[in-house]
Amino acid sequence: MFARSFAFFAAFVSSAVFAAAPPSVLRWAGDPEGGAPFVEADPSRPDRLVGFDVEIAELFARALGRTTEFVNIRFESIDQSIVRGDADLGMSGIEDTPARRTALAVSMPYYEFREVLSVREADAPRIHSLADLRGRRVATLGGTIAYEILLRAQQEHGLEPLSYEDDVHPFTDLTLGRVDAVLLDNVLAERRLRTMGGFTIQPQTIAVGHYVAVLAPQNAPLRDAFNETLRAAMRDGTLERLFRKWRVWNDDQPALYARVLAGEPVPPVIGFDTSSSAAAISRWEATRRYLPSLLRASVVTIVLSCLSMGLAVVVGVLIATGRVYGAPPAQAALTAYVELIRGTPILLQLFVLYYGLAAAIRLPAFAAALLGLALNYAAYESEIYRSALEAIPAGQLEAARTLGLSERQVLALVRGPQAFRLALAPMTNDFVAMLKDSSLVSVLTVLELTKQTQIFATNLGSWVIPGTLCAALYLAMSLPLAALARWMERRWRAAPQ
Repeated sequence: MFARSFAFFAAFVSSAVFAAAPPSVLRWAGDPEGGAPFVEADPSRPDRLVGFDVEIAELFARALGRTTEFVNIRFESIDQSIVRGDADLGMSGIEDTPARRTALAVSMPYYEFREVLSVREADAPRIHSLADLRGRRVATLGGTIAYEILLRAQQEHGLEPLSYEDDVHPFTDLTLGRVDAVLLDNVLAERRLRTMGGFTIQPQTIAVGHYVAVLAPQNAPLRDAFNETLRAAMRDGTLERLFRKWRVWNDDQPALYARVLAGEPVPPVIGFDTSSSAAAISRWEATRRYLPSLLRASVVTIVLSCLSMGLAVVVGVLIATGRVYGAPPAQAALTAYVELIRGTPILLQLFVLYYGLAAAIRLPAFAAALLGLALNYAAYESEIYRSALEAIPAGQLEAARTLGLSERQVLALVRGPQAFRLALAPMTNDFVAMLKDSSLVSVLTVLELTKQTQIFATNLGSWVIPGTLCAALYLAMSLPLAALARWMERRWRAAPQ
């Protein structure tokens, strides 16, 4: 008995020692979607990643005697994934913010950037600052310092901030005239100017920030080792050579390196007061401030869902009727539409409507979102209505025709009402599903409930309170609808046949 216990204890100790041994792989997280020049797919070899954050990760891995393993994570989820342990560190142009310093082990800054305004060349003489953008639409990335600056400017100057999920489409929409300005890092603005053109970057600096790596709070020793690697690379010129290679070296970096190597503290943001940010105040105070935004986003969600569902029902009825009563060519065309919509992702359909057709038709974001959801759900609704129409017994239809009713009257008085009763329950399910699928329209800059919650969680550094509020608001919107549908079903079942 003692021998077995001792053997078990020895095995446990040896396994613990083995687990504590340094791993041979450094797992790091980033987002290559629109991630240039931080992390992107090599144009000549799409299976290979390039970018200055890629090279910094490899530099650190060599210093540790490890190899790198990349973990592809959406930019807004990197912080949460690092806390979960999905990767050892995250780097993808990640900004130093009070929220990250509170919730994560943040490295020392290794690059200083400036928040700058990009405007169309025709607007450059009259738009120099945020104060010149009253009543205008300004684009940026959600969950960034730039977005917090725009939220403050919305209150002070009356501009309209728009949140994007990548750094490519803000500049595309700027050149198309959908937005009036873009506020983003000078690194991103200069990169897009070289590849796209069609706009100019104003010389004024709105704020100054820094790029950092983020690690889990318990990974402070690995963070310290990363900092030592950065200091060595600053001293011997490795970082300068790396940034020159990627055409992002400028006169801001030597001053930053001097402060870092001298051990001077570097604030996360310069030129913008972060004391009122979500991370700098209590969570309950942050919730109180964000709650009106969540409620406004809920209104956007419910209005968009109601309008889209109404249009989807109308189009779905027309499609179902055409497939049941139409001529063979019409039936074939409508069937092809249904299969095309059901066989392609709704995200792709939204992108095609908003960006793909922009050269011919520049739909507003809300209109494109409404139309995309409606046309998508119309295909599914039509199948519900078609099956409901075909479920009505043929004997009833023949009896109605025998009584002299026309096909239109048979549909309106006999077949349609019964089919609607059969379709009510799945229709209700689809409406509840649309409430949730409306979160996808954030890719078109529509600020609905889920996107606003995501921004709140990023700025707060936690999903607990924002996620709970978001779930409560979705339930508040969907439960009354489900209760209404159940009441209507009970009422119709009790009605005389």
